Amino acid sequence: MKNYTMYQSSIGEIYVVAENDYIVALHIGNEDFLESEKVEIQKNSKHPLLMQAVQQLDEYFSGQRKDFDLPLQEQGTVFQTNVWNELKKIPYGKTVSYQDVATAIGNTKAVRAIGQANKANKLPIIVPCHRVIGKDQSLTGYAGTQVHLKEQLLEIEGALFKK
Repeated sequence: MKNYTMYQSSIGEIYVVAENDYIVALHIGNEDFLESEKVEIQKNSKHPLLMQAVQQLDEYFSGQRKDFDLPLQEQGTVFQTNVWNELKKIPYGKTVSYQDVATAIGNTKAVRAIGQANKANKLPIIVPCHRVIGKDQSLTGYAGTQVHLKEQLLEIEGALFKK
C-alpha cells in the first residue's frame, strides 16, 4: 500500500508518496498527484519516512539543505536511470545543459532523450532535473509546461540562468 502526505511549499502543494520504506514519487500540484496515483493510496502524515521527507523539503525551501538523504525507489529504463544518476551529481545552485548530461552519460546525440528522461523523473527536486537548462543558459521545459517552477527552484538555490 502506498502512503502519501502533502507539503505546502513556496512553489505550491507537493505530494510525497512512499511505498515499502522508499520514497517513490514527489508530485508538484494536486493535478499531477491525481493523474499519477491511480492505485490504492492512503493519506498518512504520521508515516516516519514521509515525516522525514517533509522535514528535508522544509529545510531545502528554507535554504538549509542542499542534498536530500532519503531512500528512493526509482522506476525507469536503464537509460533513464543513468540520466537520473547523473542529475544527482549536479551541485546545489549549479546548472548544466542537456548536452552536458548527454556527454556525461556517454551518449552525445541523446540531448532530446535527456529531456524526456527528465520529464519521466517521478522525484523532482530530490532528483534535481530543474538544474538542467538550455545550452544558452535559458530555461526550457519542466514538468511539461511548468517552466515557472524550474525558475522558482533555481532562484531558491541562487543558480544563474537567463530569463
